[in-house]
Amino acid sequence: MTPEPSNLKAAAWMAGSITCFLVMSVAGRATTPTLDVVQVLELRSVIGFFMILPLVHMAGGFRAMATRRPMMHLSRNLVHYVGQYAWLYALTLIPLAELISIEFTTPFWAAILAVVFLGEKLNRGKLIAIGLGLVGVVIILRPTGASLDPGHLVMLGGAVCFAVSLVMVKSMTRTENAVRVVFWMLIIQSVIGLVPAILVWRAPTLELWLWIVLVAFTGTFSHYCLTRALAHADATVVLPMDFLRVPLSALIGWLIYQEKIDVYVAGGAILILLGNLLNLQRRPAVTEPERP
Repeated sequence: MTPEPSNLKAAAWMAGSITCFLVMSVAGRATTPTLDVVQVLELRSVIGFFMILPLVHMAGGFRAMATRRPMMHLSRNLVHYVGQYAWLYALTLIPLAELISIEFTTPFWAAILAVVFLGEKLNRGKLIAIGLGLVGVVIILRPTGASLDPGHLVMLGGAVCFAVSLVMVKSMTRTENAVRVVFWMLIIQSVIGLVPAILVWRAPTLELWLWIVLVAFTGTFSHYCLTRALAHADATVVLPMDFLRVPLSALIGWLIYQEKIDVYVAGGAILILLGNLLNLQRRPAVTEPERP
């Protein structure tokens, strides 16, 4: 059964996703200076698997997790794993606000991919909403003629991977529920990262374990919330909502890490908010379920 189209429900689920992503950025920055990124990703997937089991039970148990699209799950998670690695690695190299700003080239790529592969439409309202958000991101990032930091290039590659992953998730929500998508994400990514994690393994301290559990929880349920949001609205509707992470990340960077926040961040945030408000005024078109 295809979930009913609803911008309001999509916005509510995106609020949960945004909160989880913001908390994960703080927890990730606390773990990666000591542990290798692949170990953090492996622990996140393994612990997250056990955290998702209550939702698996409520969704009908392991039998309900059976899928007719194993190759789609595998392909999506290979791409997504690379994107996650790039995101966590870049987190150790550049300020949080810069990382999130570069990450938000994702909607640009995802919107194009959604049009090409999912048949979604980019009407004037969507174009204006996405355009306002992207301009806001550019204002916050303030690109100059100077050469990019390696962390910027790493995150740019991660953004492209995220765009591919998001469009694949949107396609999967036509036949796969959110629990099944996250269930297979955690299993496949646990397998992908097992050997690399063993090769760089370091025993975490008690304090690090607390941060790792937080990474696992927020990493798991951020994707659950995101998948639920994508089930209620087009990718070109959901993704501009996620622009709110830019000003919020800048605020966290200022409060926790003393990273600079200025008039450019404020101006970019206003444009991002305007784009989201414009986008939420429209009703999404009903998406026909994909034939199994």
